[in-house]
Amino acid sequence: MLSFEITKRQGIIIWVYTLRQLKNLRRFGYIHYVSNRQKYIVMYVDQNEVQDKMKQLNSLHYVRKVEISYRPDIDMTFSDSLGAFKKIKETVDL
Repeated sequence: MLSFEITKRQGIIIWVYTLRQLKNLRRFGYIHYVSNRQKYIVMYVDQNEVQDKMKQLNSLHYVRKVEISYRPDIDMTFSDSLGAFKKIKETVDL
C-alpha cells in the first residue's frame, strides 16, 4: 500500500527587476503567485533546500531581493483567541 507523506514547504518571495525571465524561475520551485505591478513572485520550495535555493536565486542578475516567508513560524491555532479578546475588551470597558 502506498503511504502519503506531506513534504514541508517554505515560501520564498522573489523581487525582480523584470518579469521576462519568469519561465527560468520555474526550475527552482513551484510558482504560486506573480505580481505584475509590484514585480515579485511567491514561490514554494522544500524546507530542507531553502538556503541553497536562496543563494542560487540571489546570484541571478534579474533578481533584486529574496525574502523568506515567515508563515511556518506563526502559531495558527486560534481556538483561544476570541476568549482572550473578550477579556481584554472587558478590562478596557471598566
